Amino acid sequence: MNPASLIAVLGAYLIGSVSFAVVVSRVMGLADPRTYGSGNPGATNVLRTGNKTAALLTLLGDALKGAAAVLLVEAAAPRFGIGEITVALAALAVFVGHLFPVFHRFQGGKGVATAAGVLMALHPVVGGGVLLTWLIIAFFFRYSSLAALVSAVFAPFWHSLLYGFDAASAAIAAMAALLVWRHRANIANLMAGREARIGQKKSS
Repeated sequence: MNPASLIAVLGAYLIGSVSFAVVVSRVMGLADPRTYGSGNPGATNVLRTGNKTAALLTLLGDALKGAAAVLLVEAAAPRFGIGEITVALAALAVFVGHLFPVFHRFQGGKGVATAAGVLMALHPVVGGGVLLTWLIIAFFFRYSSLAALVSAVFAPFWHSLLYGFDAASAAIAAMAALLVWRHRANIANLMAGREARIGQKKSS
């Protein structure tokens, strides 16, 4: 891997390490999202404060950073000799940065919004399909975690079906596996009927 590729992957990780749940909460004078509800610094947990604006800003910020990292690397690719494998690694790196952010004591979120942003940047058709899957499951069942798990399982399958198995497919599969792993507590709660529904307040 050439120096430009290394810088691209490291840069993507650092972009992913900006936790918008934490940043937005600080700016808006809200409690640290890691201290209430599920303890997850993500839009769904921020929504438990009842502040929909903060939750929306968190969602947009986390999704846009995923897309931005991929698009920046793709834009730099022709000039610096960056190949498809590096783009895929950068896509995975920004996601890993969200999960384990160096700027926030490696206490990150579960990566749903960031993964969506990455997918939209890599292949909008796949990203749109996965987003639609999330919305359908979330609307009918009202569980953000269940929607994320179903979407994660389908993401690498649809990408491989439409574009063949390539470096991007491998990165998406890795993200899906990490996302499912990060939701292991949610899986246990879903099975036990204890999982909080979308919009449920932190005092519930």
